[in-house]
Amino acid sequence: MPEESGLNEYRPGTTFPGVIGRTFDRSAPAWPEPRRARDGSPNVLFIILDDTGFGQLGCYGSPIATPNLDRLATGGVRFNNMHTTALCSPTRTCILTGRNHHSNHMAAITEASTGFPGYDGNIPFENGFLSEMLLQQGYSTYAVGKWHLTPTDQTTAAGPFDRWPLGRGFERYYGFLGGDTHQYYPELTHDNHRTEPSTSPEQGYHLTEDLVDRAIGFIADSKQVAPEKPFFMYFATGAMHAPHHVRQEWSDKYRGKFDDGWSAYRERTFARQKELGLVPADAELSRHDPDVQVWESLSDDERRLYARMMEVFAGFLEHTDHHIGRLLAFLDELGELDDTLIMVLSDNGASSEGGPTGSINENKFFNFVPDSLEQNLAAIDDIGGPRYFNHYPWGWTWAGNTPFRRWKRETYRGGISDPFIVHWTNGIQARDEVRPQYTHAVDMVPTVLDLLGLEAPTDIRGVSQSPIEGVSFAGALRDPGAPSLRTTQYFEMLGHRSVYHDGWRAVCPWPGASFVESDVESGRAFGDPITAETLTQLDAHGWELYHIAEDFAENHDVADQHPDKLIELIAQWYVEAGKYNVLPLDGRAQQRFAEARPVIAKDRSRYVYFPGTSEIAPSAAPKLLNRPYTITALVEIPDEGAEGVLVSQGGIDGGYVFYVADGRLHFAYNYVADQLFHLTSDVDVPAGHRALSVEFVPTGEAQPRQGKGTPGDVLFFIDGEPAGRGSLPVTIPLLIGLAAGVNVGADIGSPVTEAYAAPFAFTGRINRIVYDVSGEHVVDHEAEIRAAMARQ
Repeated sequence: MPEESGLNEYRPGTTFPGVIGRTFDRSAPAWPEPRRARDGSPNVLFIILDDTGFGQLGCYGSPIATPNLDRLATGGVRFNNMHTTALCSPTRTCILTGRNHHSNHMAAITEASTGFPGYDGNIPFENGFLSEMLLQQGYSTYAVGKWHLTPTDQTTAAGPFDRWPLGRGFERYYGFLGGDTHQYYPELTHDNHRTEPSTSPEQGYHLTEDLVDRAIGFIADSKQVAPEKPFFMYFATGAMHAPHHVRQEWSDKYRGKFDDGWSAYRERTFARQKELGLVPADAELSRHDPDVQVWESLSDDERRLYARMMEVFAGFLEHTDHHIGRLLAFLDELGELDDTLIMVLSDNGASSEGGPTGSINENKFFNFVPDSLEQNLAAIDDIGGPRYFNHYPWGWTWAGNTPFRRWKRETYRGGISDPFIVHWTNGIQARDEVRPQYTHAVDMVPTVLDLLGLEAPTDIRGVSQSPIEGVSFAGALRDPGAPSLRTTQYFEMLGHRSVYHDGWRAVCPWPGASFVESDVESGRAFGDPITAETLTQLDAHGWELYHIAEDFAENHDVADQHPDKLIELIAQWYVEAGKYNVLPLDGRAQQRFAEARPVIAKDRSRYVYFPGTSEIAPSAAPKLLNRPYTITALVEIPDEGAEGVLVSQGGIDGGYVFYVADGRLHFAYNYVADQLFHLTSDVDVPAGHRALSVEFVPTGEAQPRQGKGTPGDVLFFIDGEPAGRGSLPVTIPLLIGLAAGVNVGADIGSPVTEAYAAPFAFTGRINRIVYDVSGEHVVDHEAEIRAAMARQ
């Protein structure tokens, strides 16, 4: 199509419309048409919160102040019947592709992938992302914040990068690739490479603030050059996932606000939800959860600690809202806010990963290490600061999902029903209205395309596209009385199943999803596999039935009264499972983390790392847990001596570091922030070319379900000669840290130990770091050490 310049343009791939003669004067030019958005195309902004329950935003009845999100709600539409998958990565695939999570091969988080089509964690390229669709339509495309959509073995510097954000249609990216990160010491990626925060926590750094700064910068970069070009931004906070990190001035705003406990919170929030029209007037609050302690039964110390944990969460949420407000204010300053289609959603219900007592280190939960009330109380004044990886107890999780039962990972409504706000001043007339239509995260993509007047593409970059599985709810945005176009939706998460159909829900719980140690009534234990025999029993006796058109919060199981309806819904679940790659069911939980998978960086007995390189992602790092290993640093020590970190893995939530200080070798081992073991060599490190080694020799058996890894002896060597020894009475059994990469020459991110000031970079010269997990004793490598030293 011709532009104002009068140039003759044509769409790439079509016939050249100009004239090609023998010479320029007998020819007529034509130009490939640039990708331009339609005139008047709005910006699109997705704001994706993490682990935020139905009852945690102010505009959804919470006492927590969220004025900026509240303004979006009063200027637009809130849904009270929006659903997700019950877990982060699966929901995010739905949000970005418009297909169900098993169709996206993302049955659970990427770390829990298994070798079946619905479960392998590799999102098919025929399931295009909204970013890829809008990029073809002339949009700028940006992703900022949490990603968690790349197979874990593909998140290293070795790639491949085609499932990183820039490989899925985003032109710019800044954030973290994993499931969570430290808010003061995040593991950051900029486009396709690792980067570090520009400032430290002591200088005021916080991830949410940084993400908003980058989001503003990305938009400003484009708008100052092409102000008419629209953008699509996927803005996904690390909040409200643990760790709940915020400075004390934010959490102190809520001092005393939660002293009356989680049941009182639920009552107040539920009453406010009724006032706001978010729940039916005749709705009942769900019953007290049997896994949640009665507040009045707790000791004074427990109530003081748990109230403080909730104060920190509340401050964290208000802080997050404040900085989202900065992004909205910038759009307003540009004159773009009114013409930006904004959708705000949480990826699942509130999280119970803090366990029944909360934790100052969430990594304890994943390693079956029980929390200590005494330890947690000792940390109470520092909760929310950079020293801890904290999470509240699941009483607050239950309260955060008011009025529903249960929580994240389970397919009761507490795990799958989430706050959802749509705001577009110039495109939606509704203001401060609530919509009851049944919707799901898969419906966001088709709704955006509908509102923009676009069709889903038939191919993207030469790949034929699968059908969109969501349905548009644009009609509900225009008409509060519009019918729900989504009449059926299946759910499955870690073996926990449910299905919705025409106002009814059938639910089949499974303890593997809950992380509760056992289900006393059924006799099943956490982590038990779903066998064919078990499944037969579950389908015969394990399903519950709720008529949610009349029972909003799933209080009344009417399976006995309506057996035909229950049979109908169970059959419907299997129909949906067949459509969307849901089988085979897998009720295992943490066990799936240890599943054998094909990887880019294969496991081997010897790993060699070099200084000045990117952090080695946990998926590619040596597997050290519950086995013998040797770490050797081939270094050059100047005559005046040297100090600093030789190699580290992990941080405040768990890990180890091998370093030189005060002339001696040191090995610090952080057992999930529960105990810190600090071992030192008996002799000084001499100047010159040296091989500095630390060896771990197991002396017992691991007991993972008791939170105990293999105990063992620690031996120091200098140039193959013994230099001291010590012991580790207990080690980490399952997960070194929640983002535990290997760093050479420094302790990057949160420090493993406070024995030094991180990053404590090594002041000598490191030639290489060699890990050996073959089980051979370090003296067996004497020839290799001599050869390596000779090559320096």
